Amino acid sequence: MKFLQQYPKEVKGFLAASLVNSAGGSLMWPLTTMYVFDELGRSMQDAGLVILLQSLGGIGGQLLGGALYHRLGVKKLIVGSLVLNALGLFSLPFINGFWPLLLPMMLFIGFCNSVSLPAIQAFIGFRFADRRGELFNVIYVANNLGIALGTALSGVLAEISYHLSFVANGLTSFGFAMFFLVYLTRISGSEAVEQEGHHPKVKASAPSPDGPGVWALLGNIRIYLFLGFGSLFMWFGLSVWHTGVSPFLISEGMPKTAFSYLWTINGILIFIAQPLNTVIKRWFARTDTAQMTMSAVFYTAAYLVIVVLHSYPGFVLAMVLGTLGEMLVSPAIPAYIADRAGKSAPFYIGVAGGMGSVGRVIGPYAMGTLYDSGGLIPVAWLAVAIAGMSLLSFILHARLSKNDPYSTNGRMAA
Repeated sequence: MKFLQQYPKEVKGFLAASLVNSAGGSLMWPLTTMYVFDELGRSMQDAGLVILLQSLGGIGGQLLGGALYHRLGVKKLIVGSLVLNALGLFSLPFINGFWPLLLPMMLFIGFCNSVSLPAIQAFIGFRFADRRGELFNVIYVANNLGIALGTALSGVLAEISYHLSFVANGLTSFGFAMFFLVYLTRISGSEAVEQEGHHPKVKASAPSPDGPGVWALLGNIRIYLFLGFGSLFMWFGLSVWHTGVSPFLISEGMPKTAFSYLWTINGILIFIAQPLNTVIKRWFARTDTAQMTMSAVFYTAAYLVIVVLHSYPGFVLAMVLGTLGEMLVSPAIPAYIADRAGKSAPFYIGVAGGMGSVGRVIGPYAMGTLYDSGGLIPVAWLAVAIAGMSLLSFILHARLSKNDPYSTNGRMAA
């Protein structure tokens, strides 16, 4: 691809490794419910419990991963968590659905998988400080290409064996760990991970001296609080697809593949609509905070379309609008925190990610309960209200951060 020619080899290698890892991750997660319900013959309530435990582990992993970035060092944290995640996945065929062991292992896997996320995002922000916003977006696109590839393969592998999907996911996680081990070992001792001009340089393999305490960091609400609430509401609202649109399509007699096609549209748009994304950023959302706010506008519009049309063409239009919102917000959050928080960026990325994960936990239950009692329309209206709360949170965040004294580069929100 021509656009990759402008990046150095290490960036291209990182993109390739990230794509493979995201492809492996997407092999398992769409199949978790099917595995519990189909392979193990348990109830949908039990399947929901497994998803809940994964999500709870993810919340803890995000929070701890951000807090331990400087204490353990980037190499130990990223490589260690990825290796532990791989070992957890490799253990699933041996557990073979034994329920008392499966539940804690799913919690463990969700935890280990999420520990590395804030560390990787912070590492990118430190390592490529001069182009971090651009690279967050490129890596986001690469990850989604990997997800599209993995999702396409997941059904094939599941037809052969669910356990094969788990092993394949473990192999990609282990491979990603080895990539980081080699990569961080190579740059350790010769280059600094952090490139913030007024911060001490920190080696890739060494933890930095203790900085402000947790309570002192949490006191700086300008950086994370309303951003985190916006992310929480955003993920809450996204549950409308799985606990509103999905059962509605089935109840209308449509094939299950109709729901898969909606997410195929999502994956394709993330790749081919990048020029439109660039235009939106240039004309309407020049700053990271403006991009978050605009994303919430798109999400609100998407859910209003579901309320008004609640038909398959309406779902397609809603997916297009929602994808544009996703393309704006996903790279903007880590880019904003990396710009503003300096050495504390891993901590704040973990906190914001953990708050977002809370939305993933409570959204499916709340919307599923509402769907059982009223169907799609009440669920869609709830999604509209929640998206409106996300919009309000991002607006408040932009206001608070406009004169943020903690800004590391003077880039103020619009």
